[in-house]
Amino acid sequence: MRLTRRTFLTGAAAAAGLGVARPAGAQGIRWGRRVPPSDTLHLAVVGAGGRGGDNLREMSGIANVKVVALCDCDARQAAESFKAHPDATQYSDWRRMLDQEKGIDAVLVATPDHNHAIISIAAMKLGKHVYCEKPLAHSIWEAREMARVASEMRVATQMGTQGHAYVGTRRAVEALRAGVIGEVKELHVWTDRPAGWWPQGITRPTETPPVPAGLDWDVWLGPAETRPFNDAYVPFKWRGFWQFGTGAIGDMGIHNLDTAYWGLELGAATSVAIKDCSPSLTDPSAKETAPLWSVLEFQFPARGVLPPVKMLWYDGGKLPPQDLFQGEKLITHDGGSLVIGTKGTLFTRTWHGGQTDVDMFILLPRKSFEGFVPPPESLPRPTDHHQEWVDACMGKDVALSNFGYAAVLTESLLLGNVALRTGKALEWDHDAMRAIGTPEADQFIRPEFRAGWNL
Repeated sequence: MRLTRRTFLTGAAAAAGLGVARPAGAQGIRWGRRVPPSDTLHLAVVGAGGRGGDNLREMSGIANVKVVALCDCDARQAAESFKAHPDATQYSDWRRMLDQEKGIDAVLVATPDHNHAIISIAAMKLGKHVYCEKPLAHSIWEAREMARVASEMRVATQMGTQGHAYVGTRRAVEALRAGVIGEVKELHVWTDRPAGWWPQGITRPTETPPVPAGLDWDVWLGPAETRPFNDAYVPFKWRGFWQFGTGAIGDMGIHNLDTAYWGLELGAATSVAIKDCSPSLTDPSAKETAPLWSVLEFQFPARGVLPPVKMLWYDGGKLPPQDLFQGEKLITHDGGSLVIGTKGTLFTRTWHGGQTDVDMFILLPRKSFEGFVPPPESLPRPTDHHQEWVDACMGKDVALSNFGYAAVLTESLLLGNVALRTGKALEWDHDAMRAIGTPEADQFIRPEFRAGWNL
């Protein structure tokens, strides 16, 4: 059965642990979830500098949002945000903020990946709605725990995949579900990163410079193993280090796969294999960082009448075979996807399905789709990704990139990193959350947390 808007929204709500269409059962609960006691959403931001600063500017433009607290363990990074919001209480430790700011309704988490789960779960357990940057978590187990706690606490959640709300993305999803390109068995997704963004394929730095003034290194490390400070990690270059980041597949795979993953209703991957990478996984750098580039093959199972799908992932500037583009040129080098169907190909030319006519997805071959009329709209058209989450916090429709959806997308992609870290092809038992016959993968599926930093 194809999903209608009604069944999709109901399923999304169930996945996020949010009831639908039922009256309030207690003070502060509406439509099966917690809502603020007033018409204003009192927001706190953890990781207020960097990407958090970008989110903060977006949130500040929403009329019923009031920023009441800002937290960043690196005052240097957060200086601009602190200055822009002088009335917000400033913190360097998110634990202290959550303990003292009793009036917070929602928390936006924009820290390095390894801190996503511990902060988000702490906030949700206090009944706070949570928006968390992508990828949802640093490990598969953490992603599942985030979805579980969101469900139990009945809070509104959203992962930071802005493209999920773009009109082109939702048009593409509707086209895929309507069978416009026919039966799909093959998918290609790519990104140029990390090229020029952050280092990978390197070993751990050995220098031990002093911790800069304004940086709380212990809080920055959070649940990660203790190691000396080095500016090889902060403020942005942590992404390639396994201990803190999730490499290119975590940084951009979440964006670039989202349209096809959603439209094809892929669910959890069943296997992943390493087709190629550089440097070799026997290189000493492989234990510390992701490779400079890699090509991975994922298998997704049949879904009802829909066939299994093979996905090829390319990063570090690697691309699918040129003939698959059918003469079309890339309009950007940050990434995209090719969804190969029996009747045609859906080509997303950037990291989302399209925000404007310039970057909108196209159907190939062009001649076969001249005069194409899109199928009827079955998904809502939000005014803004952040607004969609704020509306969900206020008791309106579910945010569609909620943790129930985001956790499974994140899990499937992070399985690729588990393969790279073990150096082996993996068969994945989703129910048992384990790589079959590969016990050495367990440490990467559910990592050990540093003492005193537990979920």
